[in-house]
Amino acid sequence: MYDPDPPFRLVGRRGGYLPLEDHGLIGDGATAALVGLDGSISWMCLPRFDSEPLFCGLLDRARGGYFTVAPEDVVEARQRYEPDTGVLVTELRGRTGTVRVTDALVLRSGADLTDDAPAGRAELVRSALVLDGTVRLRVQVRPRGGAEVRPLFSGLEVRPSRLRDVRLHLRSNRPLAGLDGTHELRQGERLDLVLSWGRFHRHHRFDTEAILRTTAEAWRRWMEHFDYAGPQEPLVRRAAVTLKMCDDWANGSLVAAPTSSLPAPLGGVRNWDYRYAWVRDAAFAVFALRRIGFHGEAHAFLGWVLDAFESSGRPRIMYDVAGGPVPDEVEDGELEGYRGAAPVRWGNGAADQRQHDVYGEILDCADQWLRAGGEIQPTLWARLARLADTAEHAWQQPDQGIWEVRSEGRVFTYSAGLCQVALDRAATIGERLGLPAPIGRWRASADKLRGLILEQSWDEDAKTLSAHLDGGGVLDASLLALPLRQVVPAGHPRMVATTMAVAERLDAGGGLLHRYLHTESPDGLAGDEGAFVLCSFWLVDNLIAQGRQEEAEELYDSLCARASQLGLLSEQIHPSTGEFMGNFPQAFSHIGIIASGVNLARARSGRAR
Repeated sequence: MYDPDPPFRLVGRRGGYLPLEDHGLIGDGATAALVGLDGSISWMCLPRFDSEPLFCGLLDRARGGYFTVAPEDVVEARQRYEPDTGVLVTELRGRTGTVRVTDALVLRSGADLTDDAPAGRAELVRSALVLDGTVRLRVQVRPRGGAEVRPLFSGLEVRPSRLRDVRLHLRSNRPLAGLDGTHELRQGERLDLVLSWGRFHRHHRFDTEAILRTTAEAWRRWMEHFDYAGPQEPLVRRAAVTLKMCDDWANGSLVAAPTSSLPAPLGGVRNWDYRYAWVRDAAFAVFALRRIGFHGEAHAFLGWVLDAFESSGRPRIMYDVAGGPVPDEVEDGELEGYRGAAPVRWGNGAADQRQHDVYGEILDCADQWLRAGGEIQPTLWARLARLADTAEHAWQQPDQGIWEVRSEGRVFTYSAGLCQVALDRAATIGERLGLPAPIGRWRASADKLRGLILEQSWDEDAKTLSAHLDGGGVLDASLLALPLRQVVPAGHPRMVATTMAVAERLDAGGGLLHRYLHTESPDGLAGDEGAFVLCSFWLVDNLIAQGRQEEAEELYDSLCARASQLGLLSEQIHPSTGEFMGNFPQAFSHIGIIASGVNLARARSGRAR
C-alpha cells in the first residue's frame, strides 16, 4: 500500500533478487532507472528507454550490471519520493549507522515539463548523506559486459564494452580510484556521485544539492497543473508522476513500461519487451491525463500517434519511442532472467501482428485531436479515410486481438468493436469538418456493426457477450472495454450481464481478474499467467456506469491498496501471493488508477463521464 512516509523494513530477496515491489522509478523524459530498496540501480538503458541497457542486474544479478551505493552491512531500509517529484530517497540502516541516498535523473534548471522538448541533463545523481553513526559506504559501478576506465578531468571516463557509442563521465566530491570503492563516513558527511553521458564537465560547478533542488522544483511546477479531487488522491498524484516518467518528452510517445522480460509468471515464456509505444496505450492515456489537468501531455500523445501513422505509411500497433519500427524480437542467451526466469528478449515480435483494433485507436486519436483544437490536413485525412474504408471489412478477418495471442487468429469481438469505433469516428470527423467522404455509408456500417456485435457474440446459454463474434460463451476481460470506447452502452442489458459474467468467471480472487482462461482460450503459449491489473479497473468503470457505485468504490480501494509503498504497480499480480509480475511499472495500471478515480469522482458529484 502506498505510504508517503513508510517505516523501515528488512531487505529481503527471493531467489537472490529483490521483489519487484521493492524498487522505485526515476526518469527524465528520455530514459528511466529502477532503484532497489538495497541501494542498487539494477536497470537503466542509455541514452533512451529502448536502448541497450547499461545496467540490467534485474535480469541477471551476476552478469547484468548494477550501480550500488549502500552500507556494507545493510539490515533494513525504506524508500519514499520527495512529494510530487521523480526524486527518490532511500534510507539504509546498517549495524553502525544510517545513510540517506537521494537519486534522480536530473532536469535542467528552470525546465518546463509541459513543453514537447527534452528537459533532462543526461545525468544521474546519487547523493549519500550519513544521518547517524558511522558507515562504510560501498560504491560499485558495474556496466553490463564491463568497461574501460581512465582518469579524466575531475573524475573517470567510462567506456562500456557493450555501448560503444556511449561515453560516461563519473564525478564525485571525493577521490575515485576506480569503479569499486569503500568510503568511511561519519554523521553529517556525504558522498556525491554524478554519472553523465551527454557531455563531459571540466570546468563545471559540482553542486549536487542545487541540481537535486532544481530537479524537484521542475517536477513541482509541472504538478501545479494537477486537477483532481476524488478518491485516493495521493495515489492518483503519484500515478500522474509515474506516467510522466514513462513519457518520452521530446517525441510525445509513452512506453508501455520502461523494462523488458520481467516474467508473467516465473518459469513461463511470457517475457516480453515493453519499452515501446503502443497506439492503444496512448489512446487510454489521453483520456486519463486530460481529466486531471494535463492537456499538454494528452495533446502530445495524440500528435505522436498521428505523426507516427502518417510517416509510417501504414497503421502499426506499436512504434519505437521516436515513431520508427520496433526491432525484431531476439532472445538474449547470456542473461538468466529475473529470478532465473529466462528467456530475456529484446524487440517485440507482436509489432507485425494483425490487430484490427488499431484502426479504431488511430481514428479515435484523430477525433480527440480535433476536439482539442488540432487540425487535420488533407493528406492526413485521405489516409484516415482509407483506414475507415479498411475497417469496414477488416473486422470479418481473424486477427491476434488486443492481447496479442501467438496462436492462430480469431475474429475477436473487441477488434470488431474498435472497427466500429473507426467508422463512427471517421463519420464524426467528416461531418464536423464537411470533408469529402462517404459519411452516410460509414455511419450506417458503424450502426450495423454495433448490432452485429450485440447479436453475434451473444451466447444465450451463458448469458454473456463472447470473446469471439461466433459466440460460444468464451469470456475475455477486453469486453469490459467496449463501453469505455462507446461501442456498447454500459447499461445495455447484455453488457450488464457480461459484466457480471466476467466478474464471476474470470475472478482471480480479491477483486483481481484474469484476462481470459487459458483452458478456454488457448493463446499459443505454454503455461498460465497472473491477474491483469488494468482489467479490474475496467470492471470498476463498468460498475460505476451501471449505478453500482458502492461496489465500485470498494473494488477501487482494494486495487489501490495493492500498490507498492512507493505507489507503483506492475502489469500483473500473482493471485495467491500478491507478488508483482510482468514488466514494471506498467503504464496501463497507472492509467487505470487515474481513469477510475476520475469516474468515481464524477459519479459522486452526479456528473456524467
